[in-house]
Amino acid sequence: MSDDPYGVDVVACKSRQQRLLAEMVEHGLEWVVLTRRESVQWLTGAYVGPLFAPAAAMNTEGRVTLVLPSRKTSLTVAADEVLPYEEKWCSTLRDEQRAASNTVMMSALPIKLRHVGGEWSQLGPDLLADCEGNVINIEPTIFRLRRQKDNDELRMLRRANDANRAMYKLAREIVEPGVNELDVYNELHAVAVQKLGEALTYFGQDFRSNARGGLPRDRKIEAGELYILDLGVGFRGYYSDNARTLAVGGEPSAKQVLAWERVSEVFPLVESTVRPGASCKQLFEEVQSLLDKSKPWVFNHHLGHGVGLAPHEGPHLNPSWDDTFAEGEFFTAEPGLYHEELRAGVRLEENYVVTATGCEKLTDYPLGL
Repeated sequence: MSDDPYGVDVVACKSRQQRLLAEMVEHGLEWVVLTRRESVQWLTGAYVGPLFAPAAAMNTEGRVTLVLPSRKTSLTVAADEVLPYEEKWCSTLRDEQRAASNTVMMSALPIKLRHVGGEWSQLGPDLLADCEGNVINIEPTIFRLRRQKDNDELRMLRRANDANRAMYKLAREIVEPGVNELDVYNELHAVAVQKLGEALTYFGQDFRSNARGGLPRDRKIEAGELYILDLGVGFRGYYSDNARTLAVGGEPSAKQVLAWERVSEVFPLVESTVRPGASCKQLFEEVQSLLDKSKPWVFNHHLGHGVGLAPHEGPHLNPSWDDTFAEGEFFTAEPGLYHEELRAGVRLEENYVVTATGCEKLTDYPLGL
C-alpha cells in the first residue's frame, strides 16, 4: 500500500482475487472477464472515471490481465499485466471506448476462450464471439462478493462520510428562510471538496425543500418547510449516502416533531435486529408495519440498501428482494414519513456495517430537526 492512506491496497485486491478464484473453481471456469468499471476496480484497484472502459481478465492460475486507457497505465493496481488502449485520438475522446478496450483484451488472451465467466450486461458481442461454448453469467457472483467489504473499502467509505459530516454541519448553519436551494447546493459541494482535499467523483442526491427529493431549484426556501437533505459524494469511486431533515426557520410544528420521533424509532429496531443471517425483507416488513401506524403519513420506499462502488448494492432492505445480512456488509437504513401537511416529510438515514454479532453505526452526526 502507498503512503497515501486511501491509496490502492494491493494486498486487499489480491485477497478479493483469491475469493473470485475460489468461485471460478466451483463453477468450473478457466477464465473470468470483467467489463463493468466498478467490478474492475473491485478486483484490481483501478479507478478510471466514468468516461472510459477498462477490462480485466483472470485465469485459474490467478494471473490478472488489465486493460486501461493509455493515460491511466501508471496507476497503482493489482495486476500481472497492464495493457493500454487508445481512448483518445489527438485529444478527442473516441466514441467506441468499449470496443477499443475489448480489442486489446482479445489480443492478449488465447485465440478461443473456453469455460468463461463474463458480465452479460457489459460483455459485448465482440468478446462473446471470441469464446467457445457457453459463457456463464458471473455478474450475480460478483455482486454477491462485492457485498462483503474489506478494510480498505471500509476505509474509503468512512472517508467519503467525512464529507457528509462536514456538509450536514454546514447545512445547519446556512439553512434559513430566504436561502436559495442552488446556493445551498453550491456551498455543500464546496465544503465536501474542501474536506476531502480533491475533486469528487460523484455528488448527489436530494437538495429540495418542501419536497421528497430532487436536484436543487432556483427557489428560495420558506419558514415552516422541512428540508430533506439526502447527500452523497464519490471518493475515488466509492460512495456515501445518508440523510438528515432540517426544519427551515428552526421551529418545527408539533406534527413535524411527531413525524420525526416516529421515524427515529426505526433505528433502535434496526440495531437490535441486524445480525448475520437476519432477513432484510422481514426487517423491511416490520418497519413498514410500524410506520403504517402513522397514516395518513406514508412510508412507501425501500428501507435501505448496501453502498460501495455503486450507490445501491446488496443487501437490499426491500420487499422485491429476499436478502439476508452477512458480516462485512455496509448498508443504509432510511425510513421516512411524507405528507403535504408535513411540508413535505421527514427522512433520516444512518449507515451501518454488519459485525459478527450485530451491527455498528458509522454515522454519528446529529439527527435533530
